[in-house]
Amino acid sequence: MTDYAARRTVMVDTQVRPSDVTKFPIIDAMLSVPREAFVPRDMREAAYVGENIDLGGGRVILDPRTLAKMLDALDVRGDELVLDIGCSRGYSSAVIARMAEAVVAVEEDADMATEAQGLLAENGVDNVVLHQGPLTQGAAEHGPYDVIVVQGAVAHLPAELTEQLKEGGRVACLFMEETLGVVRIGYKIDGHLTWRFAFNASAPVLPGFERQAAFTL
Repeated sequence: MTDYAARRTVMVDTQVRPSDVTKFPIIDAMLSVPREAFVPRDMREAAYVGENIDLGGGRVILDPRTLAKMLDALDVRGDELVLDIGCSRGYSSAVIARMAEAVVAVEEDADMATEAQGLLAENGVDNVVLHQGPLTQGAAEHGPYDVIVVQGAVAHLPAELTEQLKEGGRVACLFMEETLGVVRIGYKIDGHLTWRFAFNASAPVLPGFERQAAFTL
């Protein structure tokens, strides 16, 4: 039988901590949430490799390093409401839920949304609200949000999402620029986003988040 708990420890010790992620809430969450439970059953042996897990259709479960470094840069606090865009099967939401007061998880694919709902319940995650609908539209009815995390790359961040961010809030996006992926943290100041470089990473651009002709960063 595979010792997944041991694999989680190895993941944290070889992929997360060496990437300068040392905040206790992140380490604790990634040691506690069973990543293997949130990937398709036939992919469980690959749950802890340091790569994105391909779910098809341009969707992935982000690799542990990328997710951890995003959360580290966002500095999610225990009294905050987080919007998790593209939660797929719920892993990212389960991790964030251990750090935040509550999470609204948005998933467009009906089957994945149903799976996420069930997996979150099975794993005792009771502070996540699952919202099934277009990723680009978020979940305005539950906002505004202190933090927004996008689980995949973007070339364009829709205004519908930035409008759901509180003044003073933060958003993490992985922008793909040709073959180079750059994670930036956006801070909402006076109604506008100011972006700061965080680190490099890579992932497919989420459907609906492709570059728009009028988009400028």
